[in-house]
Amino acid sequence: MSKHIIHWIDGEPVATAGAAPRRGDIFDPATGQVSGQVDFAGTAEVDQAVAAAASAFADWRTASIARRTSVLFAFRELLNARRDELAEIIVSEHGKVHSDALGEIARGLEVVEYACGIPQQLKGGFTEQASSGIDVYSIRQPLGPVAVISPFNFPAMVPMWFFAIAIAAGNTVVLKPSEKDPSAANFLAGLWKEAGLPAGVFNVVHGDKVAVDRLLEHPDIKSVSFVGSTPIARYVYETGTRYGKRVQALGGAKNHMLVLPDADLDLAADAAVNAGFGAAGERCMAVSVLVAVDPIGDELVDRIKQRIAALKVGPGCNGDSEMGPLVTGQHRDKVTSYVESGLVDGAELAVDGRKHPITTEDRNGAPTADGFWLGPTLFDHVKPGMSVYNDEIFGPILSVVRVASFEEGVALINANPYGNGTAVFTNDGGAARRFQFEVEVGMVGINVPIPVPVAYYSFGGWKASLFGDAHAYGPDGVHFFTRGKAVTQRWLDPSHGGINLGFPTHS
Repeated sequence: MSKHIIHWIDGEPVATAGAAPRRGDIFDPATGQVSGQVDFAGTAEVDQAVAAAASAFADWRTASIARRTSVLFAFRELLNARRDELAEIIVSEHGKVHSDALGEIARGLEVVEYACGIPQQLKGGFTEQASSGIDVYSIRQPLGPVAVISPFNFPAMVPMWFFAIAIAAGNTVVLKPSEKDPSAANFLAGLWKEAGLPAGVFNVVHGDKVAVDRLLEHPDIKSVSFVGSTPIARYVYETGTRYGKRVQALGGAKNHMLVLPDADLDLAADAAVNAGFGAAGERCMAVSVLVAVDPIGDELVDRIKQRIAALKVGPGCNGDSEMGPLVTGQHRDKVTSYVESGLVDGAELAVDGRKHPITTEDRNGAPTADGFWLGPTLFDHVKPGMSVYNDEIFGPILSVVRVASFEEGVALINANPYGNGTAVFTNDGGAARRFQFEVEVGMVGINVPIPVPVAYYSFGGWKASLFGDAHAYGPDGVHFFTRGKAVTQRWLDPSHGGINLGFPTHS
């Protein structure tokens, strides 16, 4: 073990109080070995972080927008310059391949860049002479200290979805990252400090349910942003709102990709493999169900099988690896159990990921045979009611469902309790337009398998995939991290300022 990850509070690393603090192991997923430990916060550490955020809020909320954006721009430049270093951290603790980690950082950077434009987003409205001598205008003001609880699968991108806009809008932040891959959060905290962010504006507490529950109930936390499984999202939403907080809780998914008979099958097969097995399927926008409108099912499955056979599975640090391991041994075992349950339920195992060749050494020659491996797995002739169809597996298992028509495919998708993302592959513009109109899902791709919106739109699903009214980032994010105020004013006498012939500046 070489790492010991501690909290980041009030601009500095802070160890958990007490002689024998609770800790968790950090694994290298490619080798299966423990690479370090992370302190788990108790109530005292969470309270310390919230107190630092509350104290810093008094000054940060009054900082000019020009000053806030200058810090945002500096953070953006630092993150862009050191993206490879951050990617290596993500690879070492999550297991995803280096190129995928760089892609995660790039998508997070998009939100940081959107937040750099916060002056435009915070502009209010103004009505002159609403009544005789009376003007009315609207403003948006920050909430205060806010909490972000982020998942293991995107340890850099998902926190950036929230904290960039929160900080730009004048809030202060307490981040509770996943204990499975905690180092990225501390790395980001260090970049914020280097960028000139005042101490206490961004804090990190590591831990488990103890830390989460204290954030949910703490009276000084004004909002909670969460991404994770649907059961925990529901718990976070119900608990946080019970304590009077504004909550956006993004839950799980079972994303379907509908392929119509007129589609380009090579494009569809490529998309199914990319979206099904990228990041080892550990992402809420992964395609986990391919809905094939027959008669193209057999041909599409054959093309997917050919592509799976050529995939290189190995350590994320190897330049030629296309898919890495799963994040922990426990999660790998859970995902692997679905292979057997799918067979028991009567699905056809077209590709068995347990038999996929795995690179057994990393780029330094270290053995990886004990890593948390499962190769890409394909089930065909899957039906609703089977566990591989019903459950959010969160791993490299793709299920193919056969349907007879467009209408049957849309009805299947709409009957699913999740509504995060979906896609249709077709060359028929009319069918695509009908699909995007009828499908009951929050994010839709047309010949795009993973329809994650760009930063100036907002991310979020429907039904059991989202609890709360606000989606992440974009305009919804600005509204979530601010509250509106309407001002009605009347001035009876004009006022005069002094003379200053210098060019006006902002600070």
